[in-house]
Amino acid sequence: MNLNQITLPVTEMTSAVDFYLKLGFTQIVDTPHYARFECPEGDATFSLSLSTDSNQNGTVVYFEHKELDQCVDELISQGIEFAQMPKDESYLWREAILYDPSGNKIKLYWAGENRLNPPWRVTKNA
Repeated sequence: MNLNQITLPVTEMTSAVDFYLKLGFTQIVDTPHYARFECPEGDATFSLSLSTDSNQNGTVVYFEHKELDQCVDELISQGIEFAQMPKDESYLWREAILYDPSGNKIKLYWAGENRLNPPWRVTKNA
């Protein structure tokens, strides 16, 4: 099984689309109530769905970038605001936190080898 996509609820489509375009994603579907994007690397996609409900769903979306600090600096120069600048976390990931215009929590991070193989990785018993 492979993750195909994630759909985030948004309360205002135009500002949400503009936000994700600034982050560097390529839009592949554009309707008044739904938008889908390709990630700059790999073949994963994610989408936005117009919603009138409150978006306090607790979901956090992670986007990985090897040159995290440089990426954050570039986004700041485009007017993107961060709630947390890149920081080394105790779980061996470097993360920056921001929120999209609808309040969805986004983490830009780099974990390198620790993403799939942290020192505390569980091993299957044969």
